[in-house]
Amino acid sequence: MKEKNLLAELAAYLFSHSDSETGRTPSERELAEHFGVSRGQIREALAILEAMRIVERRAKSGIYIDTKQASVEALALFARAGLPLDPLQIYETVELRKIHEIKAAELACSRATEENFERLREILKASEERIAAGEGLAKEDREFHLEIVRATKNSVFHNICSVYYLMGEQRLPIYFNDPERSVRSHAEHVQIYEALLRRDGNLAQALMSAHLQGAESYWKGLIEGDKAVASPSPALEKA
Repeated sequence: MKEKNLLAELAAYLFSHSDSETGRTPSERELAEHFGVSRGQIREALAILEAMRIVERRAKSGIYIDTKQASVEALALFARAGLPLDPLQIYETVELRKIHEIKAAELACSRATEENFERLREILKASEERIAAGEGLAKEDREFHLEIVRATKNSVFHNICSVYYLMGEQRLPIYFNDPERSVRSHAEHVQIYEALLRRDGNLAQALMSAHLQGAESYWKGLIEGDKAVASPSPALEKA
């Protein structure tokens, strides 16, 4: 079993088989038997999950799920494993993504090459075709934004931002299920592209900030909706 697959599957298994009150999970021996791998492989995988602050291994006690301090990489692993993500955590990540991508737009204005611009044009053309076919822009949106980050010529920057899109992989198709949202997003992408082409860093940053405000508002709305469901109004409680 490949390491990445084992990590994702192990994380999912630990969540579904942990004690709901204590958070304690099956032992190394039980995990090795379940996945058909050696205890050494399980131990290595647990060490990675512990570094990502997903689990805590306690001497003479066992393995415990601990996600309160989960890293961004851990949240991406949860998404890959198909585990439900806390809307608040995703909203906070969208906030962080916004900061990074606004800076990326500024850097791309001075660092983007013709190759980057050509790729952006290809993505915009594909977006037009998707809209004409009545389809959403989940794939094209991700590619457009990550190409701008790629244009910064900073590989670490690109790796960090790629994690954000992995986290939203299940949600983006839903977000772009609204045809009007796809049309509006594409129009804003065109404006950002034109600012990049003119090498106007201030305008590119302003346009990117306004553009990402939509995603931020979307997640904020989901969180407020969850709170409303969790805390019904007094009138509903009396009904």
